[in-house]
Amino acid sequence: MKRLIAVILSVVAYPATEANEQQVQELLSKMTLEQKVGQMIQAEIQFITPEQVSQYAIGSVLNGGGSYPKKDKYAPLSEWLDLADAYYEASRNSQSDGSGIPLIWGTDAVHGHNNVYGATLFPHNIGLGATHNPSLVGDVAKATALEVRASGIDWIFAPTIAIAKDDRWGRTYESFSDQSALIEAYAPEIVEAIQGSGLAATAKHFIGDGGTQLGDDQGNAVMSLESLLQDHGAGYLRAIDEGVYSVMASFNSWNGTKIHGSYELLTRVLKEQLGFEGVVVSDWNGIGQVEGCTNSSCPQAINAGIDMIMAPELWREVLQDTISHVEAGIIAESRIDDAVTRILRMKFKLGLFEQIKPSTRAQATVADITATRAANRKLAREAVRQSLVLLRNDQDLLPLNPTQHILVIGSADDIGKASGGWTLSWQGIGNANADFPTGTSIYGELKNQIENAGGTIELSKQGEFERRPDKAIVVFGEDPYAEGLGDVSDLQAPDLERVNKILRTLREQGIPIATVFLTGRPMWINPVLENSAAFVVAWLPGSEGGGVADLLLRDAKGEVQFDFLGRLSFDWPNDSLNAQDNELPVENNLFPYGYGLSLASASLAKLPELKLEPTKASGRSETSASVRIFNARTHPDWEHFLGEPLGWQQRYENGDQRSNGGQLRVRRADTIVQEDSLRLLFRGDGSQLNQWYWQARAPKDLSGTLEEESMLNFMIAVNSYPSEEVTVRMDCVYPCSAAVSITKALEAFPLGDARELAIPIQCFVENGLRVDRVDTPALLVTTGALDVTLSSVNIGAASAISTKMACN
Repeated sequence: MKRLIAVILSVVAYPATEANEQQVQELLSKMTLEQKVGQMIQAEIQFITPEQVSQYAIGSVLNGGGSYPKKDKYAPLSEWLDLADAYYEASRNSQSDGSGIPLIWGTDAVHGHNNVYGATLFPHNIGLGATHNPSLVGDVAKATALEVRASGIDWIFAPTIAIAKDDRWGRTYESFSDQSALIEAYAPEIVEAIQGSGLAATAKHFIGDGGTQLGDDQGNAVMSLESLLQDHGAGYLRAIDEGVYSVMASFNSWNGTKIHGSYELLTRVLKEQLGFEGVVVSDWNGIGQVEGCTNSSCPQAINAGIDMIMAPELWREVLQDTISHVEAGIIAESRIDDAVTRILRMKFKLGLFEQIKPSTRAQATVADITATRAANRKLAREAVRQSLVLLRNDQDLLPLNPTQHILVIGSADDIGKASGGWTLSWQGIGNANADFPTGTSIYGELKNQIENAGGTIELSKQGEFERRPDKAIVVFGEDPYAEGLGDVSDLQAPDLERVNKILRTLREQGIPIATVFLTGRPMWINPVLENSAAFVVAWLPGSEGGGVADLLLRDAKGEVQFDFLGRLSFDWPNDSLNAQDNELPVENNLFPYGYGLSLASASLAKLPELKLEPTKASGRSETSASVRIFNARTHPDWEHFLGEPLGWQQRYENGDQRSNGGQLRVRRADTIVQEDSLRLLFRGDGSQLNQWYWQARAPKDLSGTLEEESMLNFMIAVNSYPSEEVTVRMDCVYPCSAAVSITKALEAFPLGDARELAIPIQCFVENGLRVDRVDTPALLVTTGALDVTLSSVNIGAASAISTKMACN
């Protein structure tokens, strides 16, 4: 397979030239300040046209997760290439801005070309880590680069070389391991594979994103510089040694300072001490999190060492603001020259100045894309096979005899769930099997192999069956998520109680069970592990579910097809939380790094002592029928934010605070006692949304609120009536959400009087809310003017004097 991939690449790879420093400096000397700063801007394809690229001499575009040409999820390769050509030709048109410098397009191809319909989806990094096979991982990177090249894109935002130290982090699945040795082995292989294919690689996210307190995404990594580099820097050293073209700055803070604004880390450490000569690119609106900055203005980030600014929507504002700061002397033009030198150097290395448009560079690959994807699917299936980790196999249950009657329960027929986040969209939700035309579900290949062997198969969601099975396969695990929304407060696996009930029922009937766990992180699964005769960790295998079926089944002749080669690249927890200190990562481990059974060793393995009750965080409510959100202070389960187009997640710091755009002001107010309320002053003119909301770090199961017919209750005083419609929204990981208009209710309230407004949770459910995964329990939004005071917000029974809304 490796030889096959290499042969294909030898046909399509465009020979990259070494950067000619004399050419770079000569070009730089002819550029105006506006052209230089334009090269530092990276806009998102939904917010910039080819004509604007030419007009403003823009240096780069990207497509974010869930962004496609013409906003079409099913856009064929031809439309990706057409748009790439349009941007490229616009950038080469020197009549408008005079530079004619070719644009470069970047994309997050993190487990295959995951934004493109029909692309091959490989296991996420955590699964590739379990293979402990650098050569295989290099092949996967080459195959991914091949499909990216076929779409006309030249820059991949990979590899992620974070070392996840707390599995509660929502990006754990993007990490290959919690140990640096494996990252060191993988980083150069991936960089060489991508850049050897004529594309730019990106080592990300510099630095410490996997080491934040509580596993908090974009949180704070508290440690010395020595520890930061020792525990999280090894992959960057190897990537830089391999000549990686770019490094992406991390959202997180280091000892309280946002890395996007850290001169010490981005310039002194990365560029000077580590000798990185490539491009430092910011993350999505990452500059806006630096103290004193917004998404449209941040000279601090450029002075700190950011060379290219990922400014998806507000690129024009960033462009003009940066020019103004240079003219004012706040940013030295020498800093601009250094950034642009690095950008031009990368473009020369990629051969972008060779007057060849993207569709021509991709021509050989596109011509044979069917064969390419067929080869990549075989590689993906092999990667899946090597990634699966066998934790238990009593009485040699696996692999199963395919000539029997097999009951398959749960999520085996869901390719989207098996693929996880960053799959055709940012969070990976809302995908149907039809969205994976070249993919195969786990169930699909089980069915194929079992029926070809003369056996029979039955699919069940809850464990019911029409015919008593000889064996059962239960597939369960995490629903898709990406960063931020993937953070969890503990490591208890989802749906554990329901799944365990199914297992107990099957065991009582004497039916042997093999359980397959789909997950983006190690989790506490002990009750299910106890009730499973065999237990397989499949991670997030991607679109080639056949790789899972290959290990679960023997062939038609009863012979073993493949052995289990996967070994844990993380410690596996024996508890849901650290019992001594909930804020620290779990230390009570069930299986160590490197553990994993083969078929031969399984019969000798003894299951360690299982902790069968999870550790509960102190003070955590045990019921979801009553949920505290705000009562003078926001409850610890939630955080509070202002949101509008200049920043949809502006954390409220409990003072007198305005949104970045100035149309929403939030301050403390007095209702019964001093500062027991929040006053929300919306000053919209109808042109944009402004919102206030509470959000959890991870979705919560609020199913109990339906059983008790609970209400979303606001104690609210209307100080001035709304000028536009006002809605309350509950989100089940946006864009999953449901809204209810409260305009008429507010208009009926007397001004200045605090009244309770109660909205049945059922109303939101009828409007599309998934109540089992609520991350935003209350969001107030309007485009107009409104002045209200909130003194409490909760979910529970309505009071006798509340105004109860009806669903309609």
